[in-house]
Amino acid sequence: MTAAVAGVLEAFLADPGTQRYGLEIMQATGYPSGTVYPILMRLHRAGWLTAEWEEVDPVIAERPARRWYRFTPDGAATARTELAARRAQHAAGNPIAKTRPTWAS
Repeated sequence: MTAAVAGVLEAFLADPGTQRYGLEIMQATGYPSGTVYPILMRLHRAGWLTAEWEEVDPVIAERPARRWYRFTPDGAATARTELAARRAQHAAGNPIAKTRPTWAS
């Protein structure tokens, strides 16, 4: 798991039941859109996140509709497990060990 993926997961785990959109995740992690959005898409395809478009008139809102993401129950549990394993590797002095999370298969 890369630091960027871990950062995105941590941002969601700060309040697991809350919907978030890409810009919020970018601000929380400090990663650019070219890093955050591919991660969000992979996590969504893997079933870790739900995704839905906001129902808003872009003209009235004066901005494009947002795509909201939220952890699935299994996604939140798996994220906690994966992050705990990552922290354990770092604590064991193996910070560059690469594990392949289930969603990356």
